[in-house]
Amino acid sequence: MEIIKLEPLSICDTNSYIVAAETGNCVLIDAPAEPKFMLSEIEKRGLTLKKILLTHGHFDHIGAVADLAEMTGCEVFIHENDFDKLAFGDGMLSEHFRVRGCRTYSKAVTFVDGDIIKLDELEFEVLHTPGHTSGSVCFIIEKVMFSGDTLFKRSVGRTDMPDGDYDTLMKSMRTIWNLRGDLRVLPGHMGETTLDEERSYNHYLIQAGKQNAADL
Repeated sequence: MEIIKLEPLSICDTNSYIVAAETGNCVLIDAPAEPKFMLSEIEKRGLTLKKILLTHGHFDHIGAVADLAEMTGCEVFIHENDFDKLAFGDGMLSEHFRVRGCRTYSKAVTFVDGDIIKLDELEFEVLHTPGHTSGSVCFIIEKVMFSGDTLFKRSVGRTDMPDGDYDTLMKSMRTIWNLRGDLRVLPGHMGETTLDEERSYNHYLIQAGKQNAADL
């Protein structure tokens, strides 16, 4: 497995990641914008895009989905709770941020918590982590977690937008706190971190850990 972080895209400087299998097939985690650029980054490495996995349905994570799917015939996957954002634009937030050109895409495959999405030897486990949106997820593969807008370095995703909820996000933080071992954390914005670092320094995750301890 090889992971390639693309340069941040969209007005929100959104991260996306290529995950390459040994066969030369690859998965794209989120598709923020500039589909031609993203595809060129994939193809210049001799890779073939087979699947796009979406951490949630906001415009800055799905803006290039429709074009990439048309260009490559790849499959697109999103949590069932965020399907309408992608398919119909409901809650995509492009109008709120006055962003034009975000196309909807209605042919995505939906998943739920605990599903495993496979490509060749790659296996991505879906961890449903609502709060930023009701369909926000993290993807875990081996010792890596793609955390989308759920968990950032020393922070978490905002909950003041439609479909966001702080209490729900904190429940998701408790779920993340309880994950076994350390993980490399690759978020939807800003730099990477590790789960152990966040357990030590992230106020929100620390609070979640204290709540877990209090319930024991």
